[in-house]
Amino acid sequence: MNVSSTTSGTSNPLPVFIVEASQAIRERLVDMITAIDGTCCAGAATIAAIPDILQAHPDTVILDIRLPEGNGFDVLRALRHHAPDIQIYAVSNHSTPAHRQLAYRLGASAFFDKTIEIEAMRELIAQRAARRLRITTTSITQ
Repeated sequence: MNVSSTTSGTSNPLPVFIVEASQAIRERLVDMITAIDGTCCAGAATIAAIPDILQAHPDTVILDIRLPEGNGFDVLRALRHHAPDIQIYAVSNHSTPAHRQLAYRLGASAFFDKTIEIEAMRELIAQRAARRLRITTTSITQ
């Protein structure tokens, strides 16, 4: 699924790429991202789509750590190696302390439990988009 919806006509939206095993959750995440002012969904996949992510040059990746083929920890490790500046938000329904610790050790920017912390992730993405919009607007007016 390749998505490139932009919100509110922002000329320099914050691109977010979603890697999520569940189609229903993936679609909800795409809807959530595109509803945030100043963001766009740079792409979405069900499997470890490292080449697609790197080609899309997203600012942020929402990464399910439990994927049907491979696992999100391997994707996280590869992304940190190839694109260390990408914000990677690991998500899971299995948010044990061990999963959280491993995600952070491998370089996750944040870890969210899909069942209870999605709103916190949405807020973090909205804050990043607002900062990007302020920076873009400031550089245009100078």
